[in-house]
Amino acid sequence: MTIRGRRYSEVLVGQTFTESMHITEAHLSLGAALIGDFNPLHVDEAFARSSRFGSRILHGVITSAIIGAPAGMIFAGTAIGYLEHNCRFLGPVRAGDTLTTTWTVTALDPKPRHDGGIVHMQAQCMNQRGERVADATGAMLVKDGEVA
Repeated sequence: MTIRGRRYSEVLVGQTFTESMHITEAHLSLGAALIGDFNPLHVDEAFARSSRFGSRILHGVITSAIIGAPAGMIFAGTAIGYLEHNCRFLGPVRAGDTLTTTWTVTALDPKPRHDGGIVHMQAQCMNQRGERVADATGAMLVKDGEVA
């Protein structure tokens, strides 16, 4: 299967990209195992129930990765590198939530030396109730010509 994402010249300021993902119990348990963070807010339902959140919540770093994933797929095969990612968490994410991330291209910075340029983006991530759970920014160095 060959995937070719968008090239630098195929992107416009103001363009948006949206993806959704349903969060499951597996995201919480596999996330804990993957990153080695077994904080009871993430893995112990009884503990988490008595917290301010009222239930287990997804790790911030996993939420951030889920938000960043669509940017990787938009430029699959054309990205030279994801240069920068910053995420601000605004609300908890729980198993059963569906997250919808919308990335908006905010600026283009040509880099002729790299046969492409930097695509600057910002994202909003909403749950199924229309609550904004995170904001993010990212910068991807994207090739314009043929990608090896």
